[in-house]
Amino acid sequence: MKTKLEESKTCCCVDVGAVIDGEECTAQVEEVFAEQQQAEARLNLLTEKARKAESDPCEIISEISAVEGGVKLAASFTFCCQAESLIFQLGLNR
Repeated sequence: MKTKLEESKTCCCVDVGAVIDGEECTAQVEEVFAEQQQAEARLNLLTEKARKAESDPCEIISEISAVEGGVKLAASFTFCCQAESLIFQLGLNR
């Protein structure tokens, strides 16, 4: 398998331009919750985080559906650039 990443033979690192290439502008989130209200609250929190990371309006597409054992939140957040998508995704860990 060939990738765009080229590892340096001296330091086991990659060129940042190979990792942040401007192509990955959409972040996908899928989570399962016990109740509808929990899924809606999480979507509201994710939307708030997306709005803080965006410079131009982020396109948000979401669906909350019943699954075995609860409800599933599936959402995609499309930003105008990959850097904003990365900022959003890094903020999910907090």
